[in-house]
Amino acid sequence: MTMLEGIRIVDLTTVIFGPYATQMLADLGAEVIKVEMPGVGDVSRYLGSGVPDPTMGSIHLTVNRGKRSIALDLKKPEDAEVLRGLLATADVFFHNVRGKAIARLGFDYDGCRAIKPDIIYVHGTGFGQEGPYADLQAYDDVIQAASGTTSLLPRVDGDPRPRYFPSLIADKVAGQFGAQAILAALVHKFRTGEGQEVQVPMFECFTSFMLVEHLRDAALDPPIGPAGYPRQLDPTRQPFPTRDGYLAIVPYTPESTARLMVLLGSGELTETPEFQAAKAKGQHMPIVYGEIARKTPAKTTAEWLALFAENDIPAMAVRDLHDIKADPHLSATGFFRHRTHPDVGVFHEMQPPVKYGAMSPRDLGFAPRVDGDGAAIRDELEARHG
Repeated sequence: MTMLEGIRIVDLTTVIFGPYATQMLADLGAEVIKVEMPGVGDVSRYLGSGVPDPTMGSIHLTVNRGKRSIALDLKKPEDAEVLRGLLATADVFFHNVRGKAIARLGFDYDGCRAIKPDIIYVHGTGFGQEGPYADLQAYDDVIQAASGTTSLLPRVDGDPRPRYFPSLIADKVAGQFGAQAILAALVHKFRTGEGQEVQVPMFECFTSFMLVEHLRDAALDPPIGPAGYPRQLDPTRQPFPTRDGYLAIVPYTPESTARLMVLLGSGELTETPEFQAAKAKGQHMPIVYGEIARKTPAKTTAEWLALFAENDIPAMAVRDLHDIKADPHLSATGFFRHRTHPDVGVFHEMQPPVKYGAMSPRDLGFAPRVDGDGAAIRDELEARHG
């Protein structure tokens, strides 16, 4: 039996945040019914290029696998009635429509609770609905800016321009929080029989994620130092050059730092007055990083990795994104699988990374076409209601 077998999630989310959350739950065995606009579907379908069908882009394949799709225009009474029928059969309703708009459609929490009293109603928002930003639109760039994330790279490299982290990181972090929230609400429902309304705001989720380390001494009142974790903001914390590439090297503990300095032929460095004075102030890592950068060009990446493995120094070769599919470890663990999608052809698919010893994994389905399951879902609802 798969982990979430028998759980039905009606998913009215778009782009990455919501679909990423429900894809993780589909991987765990939940039945996820993706509700999309007729014709165009979710905008994430068009993220990617080079496939025969532009509605089946590569990112859609990644965040919507194993789901079913039905196309509904909720402004049409007959389609809204189909959604009401679906909600009557659902454990979870997850949407990211702004509050006033979903209320106009009749699918706010009160409206959905009237259909299914124990529904778990999950609203993926840009901002918490109690604050002044409640009605603002939110995308990944907006959340990175609002959370202070765009101020981090300038503190590392001295370029004063604020910049985005090159990943849809706020969307994906919020998606993780969304999946966690649904699982927690399901546990509560199993224990008590109660449904509930759950709010998952991107801004608050991502800000809590970023401030784990970066709030630092500003957490105290009054602050005893500025926000920002110095180790992450140290401009000398960069991949180190070798004779034929680059290495990530992490001398995290005093013991590993001492072993590393010996391997570099710089064992006496940690005993110098300059180093000891800097260490007393917590400012010694630039000295360490500078010494590493000075010595690593003497050997190849492979030679250093062999030495570091023998001496328990955390290190890894720096790779390009294009190299990841050929990684020997990921190959050995089955992280990537070649699959043949009936509409797209052969592609590399990432497998769920978490392994469970006592629960069976689901045989992953493919990402659906727009309304690819619409007729079947309508037939199921008609049969249910006689």
